[in-house]
Amino acid sequence: MNRFEVIIVGGGLAGLTSAIHLALKGRSVCLFEKEAYPHHKVCGEYISNEIVPYLQHLGIFLEANGAKTINILELSTVKGESLRLELPLGGKGISRYAFDHLLFERAKALGVAFVFQTVRFINYQENTFQVGTNKSVYSAQAVIGSYGKRDLLDKRLKRSFMQKKSTWLGVKCHYVYDDFPEDEVALHNFVGGYGGLSKTETNAVNFCYLASYETFKRYKNIHQFNKEVVSRNPFLGSFLEKAIPIFDEPMTIAQISFDRKEVVENHILMCGDAAGLIHPLCGNGMAMAIHSAKIATELLIRYFQEEGFDRILLEKEYRKQWNSAFANRLRTGKYLQSLLLSESFSRVAMTTAARSSWLLRKLVTQTHGKPIVC
Repeated sequence: MNRFEVIIVGGGLAGLTSAIHLALKGRSVCLFEKEAYPHHKVCGEYISNEIVPYLQHLGIFLEANGAKTINILELSTVKGESLRLELPLGGKGISRYAFDHLLFERAKALGVAFVFQTVRFINYQENTFQVGTNKSVYSAQAVIGSYGKRDLLDKRLKRSFMQKKSTWLGVKCHYVYDDFPEDEVALHNFVGGYGGLSKTETNAVNFCYLASYETFKRYKNIHQFNKEVVSRNPFLGSFLEKAIPIFDEPMTIAQISFDRKEVVENHILMCGDAAGLIHPLCGNGMAMAIHSAKIATELLIRYFQEEGFDRILLEKEYRKQWNSAFANRLRTGKYLQSLLLSESFSRVAMTTAARSSWLLRKLVTQTHGKPIVC
């Protein structure tokens, strides 16, 4: 009764799209998620158009569900030097609350089984996985790990990045702010971090930022940090002064790690943030999560259907394709973050980019992929 071909641990974008794709191919799938849908997550809520053809292939149509069409990028330094750029590919603005729920409903309609419990262990022995919660144990031939940036499972799997303490904090809140253009995504720097603004399907503006813990810990709480640090950027100061928060309190996530992660751990295929996290300033973490799910899913379908394509080849090919798709983008994102977090360098970079729109468009292209062909 608890046996499946594939178990997916984590019901975010990567997990849900994997489940939909596998179900469309007739595979039996069980997905574990801690919280019932819908729910909010700390996320930039801007998704690159590179992923839209694949989503449509899965029967997911973002614009039909209210997603905003975004084609302008605005950037600013700590002191407010700014520039605007037409995005080479563009994207969509949609909340994780709506997006995840849309994917959940599609997966459920296709017969994916859902278990809303916390996974306590994943064991592999004799070509079979055992996945356990506090209530029961499930088995599968393959497991996809798509449980996000950091989890107790990472500790149990003895993943190397868990040995280091991360110094980044993520903060998110939705606001009423009618003056923000719905076709724009903005990225504004402040001392020790940067934040993104974009409209969602409800017309709320999502403000999500990343801050270094070293900068944040000097202040009593998020409200004081926003007032004393974030608001020093003129754009963010004006926004926070006029915008009306919708959430009772901002959402937070601590110990965000950008360290290298293995994409296969104990024979588990890691997807999304569990495999590798691109710096939020690049604006396409959501698309990368979905793309990684597509790669893993298509290889699993080969594993089930193609004689001779065994687990060793499956894992080898997944590592190869994942690195081909994302390794350069992650490196570029890391470089850009170090550049923009340096006030002197960011001002020089902004001045240079303002004189050469071609250069800035090139940098944006380097951190994004091409539209995925299905």
